[in-house]
Amino acid sequence: MPNDDIMTVKELADYLKIAEKTAYRFASEGKVPSFKAGSA
Repeated sequence: MPNDDIMTVKELADYLKIAEKTAYRFASEGKVPSFKAGSA
């Protein structure tokens, strides 16, 4: 796990041993705190 508190979706998925799609769903449902970085 990274030394800081910010993880990418891929890092979160790997850490929790879940699919990236599930990690995105968790974020959209508010199950994990999230924010969008950049302007994309």
